[in-house]
Amino acid sequence: MNKLFYPAIFHKAEEGGFWIDFPDLPECMTQGEDMQQAYEMAVEALGLAITSREAEKLALPNPSDPCKIMTGGNEFCVVIEFDILAYKKRTNSRAVKKTLTIPEWLNEEATALGINFSQVLQEALLQKVTRNH
Repeated sequence: MNKLFYPAIFHKAEEGGFWIDFPDLPECMTQGEDMQQAYEMAVEALGLAITSREAEKLALPNPSDPCKIMTGGNEFCVVIEFDILAYKKRTNSRAVKKTLTIPEWLNEEATALGINFSQVLQEALLQKVTRNH
């Protein structure tokens, strides 16, 4: 579940650009000056909505079928892709201290080889996390 796909409605704004809302996430709205900025802002807004719901322990709604979303003349449906892991890496890279225990012989061998324990642990955890999503 690393990537999520939610439909968004892009509405052409009278003053130019677009405003965007998400049928499945009523709290999620944004805007952009042109199509590229509007799409990028939609990805960011979706990320904020999803991570806010996760933080509040709220369930994520199932995405609507984009083919069943009716739009008017000045609006259209765009499916927005959101990569949860990439977003968390980009927005929450604060280091946290962890205490762990390993056998003394392993500590001595790894220290003698100049192995960076923190880096090895991060790489191993990242591999596990990406494999399990």
